[in-house]
Amino acid sequence: MRRLIGQLLRYGTIGALGVVLDLSLFNALRATVLSPDAVAAGPVLAKVASGLVAIVAVWLGNRYWTFRAHRRRRAVREALEFFAVALGGLAIGLGCLVVSHYVLGFRSAAADNLSTNVVGLALGSVFRFSLYKLWVFHPGRTAAEAPTSAERQALAGVGTPSGDR
Repeated sequence: MRRLIGQLLRYGTIGALGVVLDLSLFNALRATVLSPDAVAAGPVLAKVASGLVAIVAVWLGNRYWTFRAHRRRRAVREALEFFAVALGGLAIGLGCLVVSHYVLGFRSAAADNLSTNVVGLALGSVFRFSLYKLWVFHPGRTAAEAPTSAERQALAGVGTPSGDR
């Protein structure tokens, strides 16, 4: 239980940094080049751009800190799985934004932030943490990728005839 609490605290810290990055970039883009007055889909495009930047930062933080003991040797595969889950979380936030902004007609910056960065973030966080823990960084998957003793010896050069080195 103590390990889980520590992991949740690290996940929350990385997530909070990702939220600050996401919020800052979203609001900067929405207020300038992707203003809804200038671009009809501006809020959605701003959220996609800010979300993608935050996803990269959060993957690095989670890989090298939150789930460092369970990161996998195949970083590309892990990244693809991480981004698939993160994009699902981003879709949840985008869905909240689209419903609020385009369906319900709440078009203020405050409404856009509340829908995507509060409601969408809360729902997306539960989705992401669950799938990161149960799929992407699952200890059983990292153990399955651990090198066998023969592979470890080969990597260390142990038990290899000198002519084969």
